[in-house]
Amino acid sequence: MKLEELSEAARTAIKSGSMKMRLKRAGMFQVQTFTIRRVRLGNDEFVELFLGKVVDIGELTRLANEAGLPIEAENGRAFPSGRGAVDYAGL
Repeated sequence: MKLEELSEAARTAIKSGSMKMRLKRAGMFQVQTFTIRRVRLGNDEFVELFLGKVVDIGELTRLANEAGLPIEAENGRAFPSGRGAVDYAGL
């Protein structure tokens, strides 16, 4: 995947280094700031949004589909539907 194929929000998040997203956590809606993080994948690396808190896996999947980028929280990682780590390598 190339940078041009990502949504405008995903490109902006990669360039600015963070993205604010509204999520349901602990039964309440919150706005949290996810930071861009680069994760090693063999000789390459891929880009993901990261939040150092526990978030329900179903909510992570929803957020990943909404943002168009992989998302990792303290308890797991989710990718947008039909995508994997290699799709985001080299961004």
